[in-house]
Amino acid sequence: MSRPEPVQKFSSRQEARLSPEDEVILKIVKEIIIKFIEMGRVSPASFEDVFKDVYRVIKETVGG
Repeated sequence: MSRPEPVQKFSSRQEARLSPEDEVILKIVKEIIIKFIEMGRVSPASFEDVFKDVYRVIKETVGG
């Protein structure tokens, strides 16, 4: 399993800018995670790991 990319930290004067591709990936992951929560497959305790796994799979799938 590959390690997730490190999170960039921004000063108060900088803005975090996502590429259009990353914005679409996050929207897709959000919808999938919402469905998992509705079905009871994701709990608060497992959210972080499941989110990372889903994000990684979607990013690899779209070739990011």
